[in-house]
Parts: sequence; structure tokens; C-alpha cells
Amino acid sequence: MMMVFVGLGCFAFLAATTLSIDVGLFMTARTQAQTSADAGALAGAVALFYNDFNDRTSSGPAVRSAINTSQANRVIGGTVSVTSADVTFPKDPSGQPTLVKVDVYRTSARGNPLPTLIGWLFGVRQVDIVATATAQSAPANAETCVKPWTIPDKWIEKSSPPNGQYDLGTDIYIDASDPLNYTGYDPNRDKGTEVILKPNNSDKTFPSMYNEWAIPPSRGAAWYRDNIESCNTYVQPIGDPLTSEPGNKVGPTDQGTQALIDKDPNAYWDMGCNCVKGSAFLSGSPRVAAIPTYDPQYYESGKKNGRNADLKVANWIGVFVESISNGEVTGRITPIKGLLNAAAGPAPPAAFPRVIFLVQ
Repeated sequence: MMMVFVGLGCFAFLAATTLSIDVGLFMTARTQAQTSADAGALAGAVALFYNDFNDRTSSGPAVRSAINTSQANRVIGGTVSVTSADVTFPKDPSGQPTLVKVDVYRTSARGNPLPTLIGWLFGVRQVDIVATATAQSAPANAETCVKPWTIPDKWIEKSSPPNGQYDLGTDIYIDASDPLNYTGYDPNRDKGTEVILKPNNSDKTFPSMYNEWAIPPSRGAAWYRDNIESCNTYVQPIGDPLTSEPGNKVGPTDQGTQALIDKDPNAYWDMGCNCVKGSAFLSGSPRVAAIPTYDPQYYESGKKNGRNADLKVANWIGVFVESISNGEVTGRITPIKGLLNAAAGPAPPAAFPRVIFLVQ
């Protein structure tokens, strides 16, 4: 009788121990499935912003990136099932299509359930594992590593005949708080556009003509040059007033910009993918510069020269710096990441830089 009881006890102990292994396996699988869904949602949001914000088709970069990334994150050695129908694009609370939702499966309905180790003794031979995640490509309200140049934001030219200069009371400028009517730069529409940033020491507002400004906490030609070459970690909020840096800065501009280019000399703009290639930096080429744009209407309505000029950050643009000559910077407009700063005001819905993060 003792042998019978010991045998039954050992069997029960073995079953309980193995069952705990099954439970641990299920918990691990659930965690790995969530990682797969999280990675897919983030990859989809990144592709949505950096590749094509308007392409949400099954063959588009956002869907394909979400699927490929999810499947690259295996669950207990098996590939999750995720199809184009499992990648959706719900709208955010403001009604904008900035979200990417991904569902991943290891289920019997998809033909890839997770087998049990001991559960079959209790009639459970397999279990279903499902996970979901949502990521957002949200507008930013702050930026860092900005360059000491600022150009006017884009407007609608209404002067007759057109003279290229912003005419107060005639031309139309709508800021980034109105996403449907915003007249400024757009990371999707303007991506790859060549721009030539020209120095502007006058009080006239012309497209792509830049005003030099002093990034805190200092000023002067040497500080200006260093801030072109390197990253100043000053966090710039939307609406930030800009202190002008008057005077001829052609020399420091050429020196700082060339030093910036020399940091990643093999990087180039590829017209095929409309993106930067050849960079030695996995996290992104340092030649991609964040440049604040100023509100042209606000400027034309106030002081227009000297250190007390009325310059106010309306948005930012990303520019891949290609070349420099006599103070003129040639580059390509490209999407850039931004920041969400709790101390800054609300992010304008049409902000050029974006912040990508998980919301669910």
C-alpha cells in the first residue's frame, strides 16, 4: 500500500511540476508575443512617417514593415501569424490617422498553436496566444540639436504680380495649429525637395533665405560655428523666440557646415528611395539638420532686424546637408524625429517632426 501511495504521490508531484513548466511556458510565450506586436506597431509607425504617410495599402511600407518586424520576433521558436488585415490604422483622439495597430497570433485557427508539455494528460494539447499593440506617430512640440539658422515657413503667394517676398495683408500664412489648411512645410509632400538656404542680412522675408540666430546659452561667431558642426542639446519649444545673430557669418557658416559634412563624408541622398544612404551612423547621419522655421506674419508685423527682431518658431524642417558654398547651404528636405516636452505648449497637429511611441 505504501508503494502504491508513493507511486501515486510521485506521479501527482511530477504532473504538478510539469504543469508549472507549461504555465511558465505560456507566460513566456505571452511576453514574447507582446514583444512581437510592440515591435511591429513601432516599425509600422516609423515607416508611416519616414517612408510614406499616405500609403496604408497591404503592399505599402507601413504594413510590410509591421509584418516583417513582428515575424522576426519569434514566440517560443515559432513565427507568429500576422497578415495585412492584422495591421490597421485607427485614428487618434483628435481624429488624425496617426496610429498603427498590429495583432499577432499563435492559434489553432492560424495553424500555429503552442503545444503543451503535460497538458495533454488533462485534455489540453495546445493553447492559443494572441497579442496586440498600437503605436503612434505623434506631432512633436519641441526639438533639439537644432542649427543656428531659421527660414520663414511657407505661405501662399497672393501678391500681384508675385514678387516672392512675404507681403503682410496680401499673402496668406496659416500656422501648424490648423492641420487641414496649414501652408507650411510637410514631411511627406516636401520630402526630397532640394533647398538652397541663402544668408539674409536684410529685413525682407524670402523663401529659404535664412537668418542666423544665437542658440542659448551663448552667442558670437565661434559659438555659431560650433553649433553648426555639433549638436547643441538645447531643447527648443514650439513658439520659442529667437535671438538674432546679426553680422556677416559667411566664413563661420562655411567652416561649420564643411566640418559637419566631414563627419559623414560618404553619406548621400539617393533619388531612388528618396532617402539618405551611405551613412556610417546606424542611428542616422549627423548631416540631417533640424532647422526652425519662423512665423512670417509675426515677423513682418514686428521688429525686423537686429538682436531684438521678432522671430518666433512656427515649426521645424529636416534638411540633409549636401554641400556648402559662400554661405549657401544646399540640401534635401527629410523627415526628422522630435520631442514631447511637458514644459512646452501643446504640439501643433501639423508639426513637421514626429515622436513615435507605444500607446497600447
